[in-house]
Amino acid sequence: MKLRFIYIVLLFFAVLGCKKNSNNPVPSIPFDITIDINLPSYSALIGVGGWTYVNGGSRGIIVYRRSIDEFIAFDRHSPADPEGICDQPLTPDSSNFLQLNDSCSGARFSLYDGSPISGSDYGLRQYQTVYAGSNLLRIYN
Repeated sequence: MKLRFIYIVLLFFAVLGCKKNSNNPVPSIPFDITIDINLPSYSALIGVGGWTYVNGGSRGIIVYRRSIDEFIAFDRHSPADPEGICDQPLTPDSSNFLQLNDSCSGARFSLYDGSPISGSDYGLRQYQTVYAGSNLLRIYN
């Protein structure tokens, strides 16, 4: 009886875990680029807190510099619009640039970690970043 109870509890958590870790509805587009943050088009990334756009992904990519040696990159395709009906990519909020807004659905997301703030069950599709401190930043999936 005790073993059966443990099995049921484990099964319950496994089912909940599967739902929580469902696949992101934004398509995964193969992407691999290395940018030089000293170039004028990426100069916003020189300072901590800076962000810029990079071509690629499903709707373009936004790159944010979280610290001296940490960058984060997200697809600008809103998970609240997985079919891509809205033709506007996510954009930073003019009053709080650490928030990305979906102008069609009203969904909002954190630029700091990609988590949904409102209007979506899913966070942003994230890309891997590698920064070696030599002004070259690799963004890929």
